[in-house]
Amino acid sequence: MANKELAEYVAEQLSGLGEIRHIPMMGGWLFYYKERIIGGIYGDGFAVKDTKASRKYMPDSKCGEWENTPKNLLPCTILEDSEKLCAMVEEMFPELPERKKKSGKK
Repeated sequence: MANKELAEYVAEQLSGLGEIRHIPMMGGWLFYYKERIIGGIYGDGFAVKDTKASRKYMPDSKCGEWENTPKNLLPCTILEDSEKLCAMVEEMFPELPERKKKSGKK
């Protein structure tokens, strides 16, 4: 599955949450929930931020397992289960950093 098709599939799996968006970034895709980054597509897979919630839902997933994936991301092993995936992202939300505000130039 190519990156764009995978991005569309992940977006569809997360569509039950509503406030999901994804943007292309350096050969992959970043995914946001309520304007906080939850993870992205790196190479051939979807990975999410390493949080207490993501470790709870994917206890066998290990950071750094995939080549070309940032070390603070867990490979998503529950992508096919939309209900479980959405529940995990909702629980992750309070653990995610707020998006930085862009400062205007003076």
